[in-house]
Parts: sequence; structure tokens; C-alpha cells
Amino acid sequence: MLRFALTEADLGNVRFGLSPLCELGLSLRALRDPARYPLQLPWLRRTEQARAGLDLDALMALVDERLWTPDFLNPRPLSPLTRLGDELDVLRALPSQRFTEQLLLVHQGRMPAALDGPPRAAIARMVTALEGLWAAGFAEYWPRMRTILEADIVYRGRQLVQYGLSAMLNGLAPTADFDGRVLTVRLRDPLDRDVAGGAGLTLVPTMFTNRASAPIDPTEPPTMFYPARGQGAMWEAERAANPAALAAIVGEARARLLIALGEPCSSTELGIRFGVSTSAVNQHLRVLREAGLLTSTRYGHSVLYLRSALGSALVAGG
Repeated sequence: MLRFALTEADLGNVRFGLSPLCELGLSLRALRDPARYPLQLPWLRRTEQARAGLDLDALMALVDERLWTPDFLNPRPLSPLTRLGDELDVLRALPSQRFTEQLLLVHQGRMPAALDGPPRAAIARMVTALEGLWAAGFAEYWPRMRTILEADIVYRGRQLVQYGLSAMLNGLAPTADFDGRVLTVRLRDPLDRDVAGGAGLTLVPTMFTNRASAPIDPTEPPTMFYPARGQGAMWEAERAANPAALAAIVGEARARLLIALGEPCSSTELGIRFGVSTSAVNQHLRVLREAGLLTSTRYGHSVLYLRSALGSALVAGG
């Protein structure tokens, strides 16, 4: 059980962030125990051949049988616009003592053989292995992953505005509870830990956790990683049925878009899911938005679309 004791200042400083390095580090869990991550099995299958030449000894040294990973792989992102290159630069400069201490903590006092040596050389090997994993398993798919993570943040922001902080926090994961002051995270770790507030609370959606996760070190600022919504749509094209009445009103293509946009999504992501060009999707989205059936929100460099109340009523009526 992990308890974040949040101050009033913390509650006024709740922020969301995205971390490519965090996704990279947490993906090691799926590599180690694929059965625990059924939603990511298509990712494992698609990238299996590309991952064949990776330094798996170094990568598997970063995760143990409990699926713990060191905190230096799960940095606290300062914004939703964090870049992998910047995070890897910080990782290269990681103090040797912190590198060794956190690996010993993860592996319960034992240094994994692949990284047991001069720390600077081990850190360099680790970063090279992670770069290889990114090239093999993430570079092609990151824009789509990022869209899902960004859409989740937009959804949580809407929850915060419409229903308040407590409702939003209590909806992040089934293993996280907020009572108005303390955020409790039920972990598989048998030890109870209390983390003092004072540095705000950072919430990080990820594709590679089924429960709420948090840093191992209790001196780390309050940070919680939670499962992003919409992961089931990551690897397969949309196959939602088109109600005949709805299709008769707005056309089949626009009906499919309205059905899909029960969750925020970008035109790029929709194009991938439906196998059509982004320009064709944008034409339909523009018409639907002008008709009041969609709303749009700019998030970074993307525009995310969502059914409006009128659009949802039309879908329900169809």
C-alpha cells in the first residue's frame, strides 16, 4: 500500500505528463511477462522480428520477476511534450551511485550480471540497448501511441472540469483511491509506504500498466502511472457496426467516425484505424463539426475530436 499525503498546494498543482522513456522502460514488463499484458500482444508479435537482434541481456537486467523497474527509467515528466532524446541525455549522465543503488533495490540486493561492472560502462550499455528497443519497437508506432496517451489526458481534463478532482482521481485505476487528501495506491509490494506531499502530483498515462504504478523510492515526488484509455483500438482497425438509420442520415463514413469518436482522437489516428487518408478524414470531420456533431480541442501539435452532446444523442437514436 502506497499513500501520497497531499497538501492543499499539491491538490492545486496536479499536472499530467508524457514520457517516452517511461513507456520504453515500462514496456520491459511486457517483454518479460507477455501474458500479463494481453492488449500489447499485437505489439509484441509485430515487433518480434525487429527485436531479435537487441541486447536482451541488458534490457532484462532492468526488470525483475515482480516486474519492478528502476525509477531512473520512469522519470517525472515536466510536461506532455517531453522528448526521448532529452530524457536519454539525462540517463547517460545518471550518477553512478544512483544507478547502482536502484538496480540493487529492484533486484533485492543482487546486481544483475549483464550490468555488473564499471557503472559508466554499464550505463552506456543500458542506453544503447534502450535506443535499440526504441528503434525496433517504438519508432514506427510512437505517433499512434502518443495520440492515445494525449487523448487520455484530454479526457481526464474534461472529467476534472465537469466532475471535480476527486471523481477524476478515483477514475484513473481500480487500484487507486482518493479520499480528499490522501491518494492510496494498492501495489503488489507487501510493504506500506507513505510519501509526503509538497511537490505537486504528476499523473502519467501509459500503455504498459494494468494497475496504478508509482516510483519505488519514497523520496521521489508524488507521481502515479495509470493505464491509458483506448488501448484496445491501438492495433486493430475500427469494426464498429453502423446503425442503418444513422448511416442514412449522415452517410456510412461519417457514421463510423461518429461512433468511433466517443473517445477523443486525432484525424491521423482515425485515418490509421479506418485505413483511409488523413485528408479524407479531415473533410468528414469538418462537416460533422460544422453541423455541431463534434467538438475539437487543440493539444500540442494535434487537434483531438470528440462527439458533442448532439452527436451522442444522434448515435444513441440511430
